[in-house]
Amino acid sequence: MCAKKRIGILYGGRSVEHGVSINSAKNIFEFINKDLFEPVPIGISKTGQWYLSKQINKDIEQGQQVSVMLDPVKQGFIITSNDQRFTLDIVFPVLHGTDGEDGSIQGLLKALEIPMVGSSVLGSALSMNKIVAKRILEGAKLPVAKYMVFHYREKDKIKFADIKKKLGLPFMVKAANLGSSVGVSKVKKQADLNQALDEAFKFDDEILIEEFIKAREVECAILGNHPPEASLPGEIIINKKYDFYTFDAKYVDPEAVKIQIPAKLTKATTEKIRTLSIQAFNALRCNDFARVDLFLSGTKVYVNEINTIPGFTNSSMYPMMWKERGISFTDLITRLIDIALTRFEENKRIERSFQSNLKF
Repeated sequence: MCAKKRIGILYGGRSVEHGVSINSAKNIFEFINKDLFEPVPIGISKTGQWYLSKQINKDIEQGQQVSVMLDPVKQGFIITSNDQRFTLDIVFPVLHGTDGEDGSIQGLLKALEIPMVGSSVLGSALSMNKIVAKRILEGAKLPVAKYMVFHYREKDKIKFADIKKKLGLPFMVKAANLGSSVGVSKVKKQADLNQALDEAFKFDDEILIEEFIKAREVECAILGNHPPEASLPGEIIINKKYDFYTFDAKYVDPEAVKIQIPAKLTKATTEKIRTLSIQAFNALRCNDFARVDLFLSGTKVYVNEINTIPGFTNSSMYPMMWKERGISFTDLITRLIDIALTRFEENKRIERSFQSNLKF
């Protein structure tokens, strides 16, 4: 019988989405097929230290502090207190937001030749930055909302009248590199603008100001690489007491939203959403899996953004959309690991050295 593969579940992190990451990781730890895999939880504290634990725990610092061996030939981790070394067959980063979903952790794992689930450095970095992602989607001829971009240095030059003229009212103000609606505000009048700017610039040096589209919020789950497969879209129906899909609506208030999977759409609209979602996934160079968020206004579909590490909490759309397709939470995790390991093996064909006549 084959030995179980050791799966590092990397969670927590230096991000405003630290708590969401913990909840996602708890589900992956609970539902992973323990007949096939040995889950190894590694939590990253809010200050950036890594800790090994037996369970997924919000008290990350209670575990054993670990460090990474900077050696791609002898891959592994070291428990700081006793110099004990351990290895992993693959890492599943369940890190939402900055320092986890933005390519930084992916770059570390790639440099050390450690297989990982999910998008690599490029796809992670492109997708995480709302501004870069928007420009790439535009370049790929995909429909996106109208927008404006500002840097913190320009804060005093941002004029309400200019934004209103280009984008209309209301409009959305967003930090460039966050998720879960953190750093996002809806501006309905001039008096709202300064507070919205302060909130967005609190979390980033660049912000996106975007037209507000009165629309249905739909999402589509992507799985695989050659070619990627799209689920049927799901719809998030937001309680009218919320102006938009806020952090509290996503994670705190159980009465905030109603989930409709699959969304009640015409066949033509369903296929349009699935096609656009796969095109967005490919345009942003994503790998393995992602959740694409879209707006549906009448018959017009807009790509809003793409999440390369979507939530795996009990209320998360990504696993729910695949469950509707007959893939259980446990089978979904297994498929993600298998897809990632296959991609890692395929990439081994790429040469890393070049024989030349260069003298040195």
